Amino acid sequence: MTRRISLWSGPRNVSTALMYSWRQRPDTEVVDEPLYGHYLRHTGRVHPAHTEVMAAMDCDGERVVREQFLAPSEAPVRFFKNMAHHLVGLDRSFLSGMDHVLLIRDPREVLTSLVKQIPRPRVTDTGLLQQVDLLEELDPLRRRLIVVDSAELLRDPASVLLQLCVALDLPFTDAMLSWPKGPKPEDGVWAPHWYHRVHETTGFAPYAPKKEPLPDRLEPLWEACQPLYARLKACALRAGGSGH
Repeated sequence: MTRRISLWSGPRNVSTALMYSWRQRPDTEVVDEPLYGHYLRHTGRVHPAHTEVMAAMDCDGERVVREQFLAPSEAPVRFFKNMAHHLVGLDRSFLSGMDHVLLIRDPREVLTSLVKQIPRPRVTDTGLLQQVDLLEELDPLRRRLIVVDSAELLRDPASVLLQLCVALDLPFTDAMLSWPKGPKPEDGVWAPHWYHRVHETTGFAPYAPKKEPLPDRLEPLWEACQPLYARLKACALRAGGSGH
């Protein structure tokens, strides 16, 4: 029986690096943002290469759920990298058959990066609102749900990945700490617009706080994000933990 793990990340996070980390496991198949086309069609949001993305993938979200999230797989583990804000307009009952990881990042750092791709971001573009909804919705279902803060992950990748694997009742392997440089076959068609930096890496980069100032016009949005981030961060794994 295949274990299905869904990563729900905000944008401008280390989600692609984490997907590459899971890709290195010998028991795992990874899937890159299968709901992106559905999200673009459903919301009408304009993203870099949005027409190319919609032309290249299935934009029927319910069919994606049936044929990708719930489809049989030969791999013991199937890891779905998702953006939390892509989960819109769908029957969410399929979530009960999966385990979930919420990947969060300080919203000030998210917004200083996101504004370069999306000039007028909204709170829904950060994924934080949707992540809090998932935290509150999935907890009563008693599914495994783990929160990972990217800063903690980058401070000590080995300990945080070990804790994550233990929480998911899966063995940890050192193979998750590095990957080959360059694009991967599983990358979405949007990779040239979003993944150029991660393609230069072979592992998790050391954590370094962003020093770039937040534009004044985004201060109200940052303030709206703060309590959402605090709610999630309180549940997050910590660097240096053993997982036991």
